[in-house]
Amino acid sequence: MKAIILNLSAWALLPFMDAIAKYLSAELSFFQITWARYFFTVVWTLPLMYFFFRETLTFSKNLKLQIIRGLTLFFANICFFYSISIISMAKALTLAFVAPLITTALSPFFLKEKVGLRRWIAIIFGFIGVLIVFRPGTSLFSYYSLLPLLGAIALSFAVIIMKKLLSYDSPTTCSFYLHLFVALIYSPLLFFDWQHPSLNLWIMLIGMGFCGGIAQILLTNAYRLSSVNLLQPFDYTAIIWAITFGLIFFNDYPDRYVIIGSIVIVISTYYIIYRETKLGKKINTLKINQRQI
Repeated sequence: MKAIILNLSAWALLPFMDAIAKYLSAELSFFQITWARYFFTVVWTLPLMYFFFRETLTFSKNLKLQIIRGLTLFFANICFFYSISIISMAKALTLAFVAPLITTALSPFFLKEKVGLRRWIAIIFGFIGVLIVFRPGTSLFSYYSLLPLLGAIALSFAVIIMKKLLSYDSPTTCSFYLHLFVALIYSPLLFFDWQHPSLNLWIMLIGMGFCGGIAQILLTNAYRLSSVNLLQPFDYTAIIWAITFGLIFFNDYPDRYVIIGSIVIVISTYYIIYRETKLGKKINTLKINQRQI
């Protein structure tokens, strides 16, 4: 029960962090916002990681893969944070959660994992949900909706790289290097697009990092106490929080197509989790968010 509470708390904090980012996008560039998300997460989490996970926080044994993973998440974050400045949080997050389906579809090619017919059907069903959210060919279609989907594809490659990295480094080490490298990659871009934040905006930027850092610690502790198979279904409560925060802060109510599409995507992912659990596979569709979006 404790692990479930920790997991639920983390997936409430992350959409709240996204809400702060969406608010800040009216004042600051998304490069600046994303840099602050990762830089201040490192500032908050490094002491906590050292205190709680000192024995597993080590130097990476495969720095090259860590850098490549950082670059893929750099691209994913550009797509996601720019998208929430334009489209609703609920829509962006729903499309970002397609990542586990894409990871499963790519796993036979990059991880040599077998994906059976039932899971392929679930993947197709999930992408029907994506089309429902997109509504291509109608006046309601927006090309900006493609951004979180592109981010989800990049995130899927980051998960695949993460699975390879786990044979070299601990999850704690991977998480630390992820946030550090993404912050470093963004830093040079600030020279080209820096806007001077007011004191209130600085507080929000630091608060984003705090939310991301605490969420990361909560997720890490939750997955130390319980299995991924048990906890992963609760990840999708993030969509509910995204809808809630969108309504409270931006008066942004998702239309029925986003709601129906999100249900289809969630059902598809739940079925894949169920099949992989039944087949006795260890699921590693990472906490991305470490979400890392």
